[in-house]
Amino acid sequence: MSAKLRRSFYLRDDVLTISRDLLGKVLCTRVSGATTRAIITETEAYAGINDQASHAFGGRRTQRTEPMFGPGGTAYVYLCYGIHHLFNVVTADAGTPHAILVRAGLPLDGVALMKRRRGCTAAAKSLLAGPGSLAKALGITTRLTGSSLIGDRIWIENHGIEVLPSTIVTGPRVGVDYAGEDAKLPWRFAVAPGDLPLQV
Repeated sequence: MSAKLRRSFYLRDDVLTISRDLLGKVLCTRVSGATTRAIITETEAYAGINDQASHAFGGRRTQRTEPMFGPGGTAYVYLCYGIHHLFNVVTADAGTPHAILVRAGLPLDGVALMKRRRGCTAAAKSLLAGPGSLAKALGITTRLTGSSLIGDRIWIENHGIEVLPSTIVTGPRVGVDYAGEDAKLPWRFAVAPGDLPLQV
């Protein structure tokens, strides 16, 4: 049985706990009538105005980052290096710009479409390795930024996949060397596909 995550999942104020809880959940998109699903295997937490690595550090608020200030359960998608669309899950109450970057996943449904979007024949375990690859494969672009994750274009489901705490690897976030001491925070969480209790 699968169920779409409710708003209450996202409205919690502990972005680190939610980052871990997203591991094993299933990210879903419906783009141009086609549905794809992927199991989330890697996340990074960003703690808003007090986090030097966050786009909202110091209370910065721009047209691009405005979705981060929305209620938990909002999609924040931004363009990195003018090339890669990166998908983030907004958490906490409106006005608290916590966000979680979904960095990697394992294909579940629509694998052939994911490969066409990526223009490659990558194996399942590497098809969604990296946040840019994941977003491209699932058809996620900045057009979806600000979308509700309770809606029918992009959402996250619970398929009952249990991720044991002992299988979660933590480490520093990627590409945030500019963030001073905050760059060293162990706020990246990952689970190896082989540690998931399923066969894909």
